[in-house]
Amino acid sequence: MFSKDLFQESKKFIPGGVSSPVRAFEPYPFFVKKASGSKIYDVDGNKYVDHCLAYGPLILGHADPKVVREVSNQLTIGSAYGAPTENEIILAKEVVDRIPSAEMVRFVNSGGEATMSAIRLARGFTGKDKIIKFDGAYHGAHDYTLVKGEPGKSCVPDTKGIPLDTAKNTYSVPFNDEEALSDLIQKDGDNIACLIMEVVMGNIGCIEPKKGFLEFVRKITEENNILLIFDEVITGFRLARGGAQEYYGVTPDLTTMGKIVGGGLPMGAFAGKKEIMELIAPNGPVYQAGTFSGNPISVQAGISTLKQLDNQFYKDLERKGNFLRSNIQSIIDEQGYNITPVGCGSMFQIYFNPAPVYNNDDAHNSDAKRFLRYFRALLKEGVFIPPSQFECNFISSAHSMEDLTQTAEAIEVALEVAFKKKE
Repeated sequence: MFSKDLFQESKKFIPGGVSSPVRAFEPYPFFVKKASGSKIYDVDGNKYVDHCLAYGPLILGHADPKVVREVSNQLTIGSAYGAPTENEIILAKEVVDRIPSAEMVRFVNSGGEATMSAIRLARGFTGKDKIIKFDGAYHGAHDYTLVKGEPGKSCVPDTKGIPLDTAKNTYSVPFNDEEALSDLIQKDGDNIACLIMEVVMGNIGCIEPKKGFLEFVRKITEENNILLIFDEVITGFRLARGGAQEYYGVTPDLTTMGKIVGGGLPMGAFAGKKEIMELIAPNGPVYQAGTFSGNPISVQAGISTLKQLDNQFYKDLERKGNFLRSNIQSIIDEQGYNITPVGCGSMFQIYFNPAPVYNNDDAHNSDAKRFLRYFRALLKEGVFIPPSQFECNFISSAHSMEDLTQTAEAIEVALEVAFKKKE
């Protein structure tokens, strides 16, 4: 069956025909047959250079031979035990060795579960109920953070099904806005348990913190006894060996992880200072549990992945990122497109917006319709990126310089299509 037929069949049994809404696009998404290295292949016979990479976890590319071999070996001796394994300790030590904020770590099943648990832990540690997030930041589809609001006011639900009484315990302020954050903490800091933030906002494209902003956030949270949580589900082990906190040189109290920590399999983790982490059950009074937490298959995939990510690995990956971003910038400059390329490390995106993008409002001033024309043109040129202006694109170690050159050439064609006047 072809993708069109599979989508029609899928809609009969799966809401919207997809298992996550970000995978849907008009007229229908392609259905994957296989993937290997930097390439992904659909059932229609098309091959793409993949810069979606399952939304970030596949830093080694698809089906890395070492990961496949070692995960396959683990499968032969069991896929789940409901009991501890030595490999959990090995992976925990690896995380603690790499992440500056990590003294202890708890494994969970997804990045969303990690952020939910870290927020609960912060509330348990501080004895306070309210939290702060930044506008547009995505920390998983749970009730604490799937909310929206205006600076200084309690949030309201951002989807049906979330009680207003839950949302009102969350505040949301613009990213990169020191004044708004300072005003909020001055107003209600005594009741705020934690501030949770994506260090690089990867769920509304790719927005870096302004110079000095992270240092400001760290200082003001410390001064007001508010725990600082870095959501490194995307940036953890991607920007540097120690994640974004190493890359930018600012250390939080707690860190949440997902994606790369599981080597492409379902996995999450949260880590932090020992005095905070020891409040987690069974040691302490903050309950957290999961049947598949520390699953031996995901743990092995995590070990097999992280062992390959040394400092030279990140230098090579950043070199590739710089190569692609410089090519994109050259195309934009030569053609005079009034758009904004962004990115860092092995992350990149183009905002169809003439102005700099510093926060959620800036991002949503972008031309999403033009972006979709660009996305569809890239597919025709054999390059796959997430089908949204408000997602990030990624590079893996499996991407060759030839792949990146092909991507740059495809972007040049796709931009021409995106800006072509309709007849």
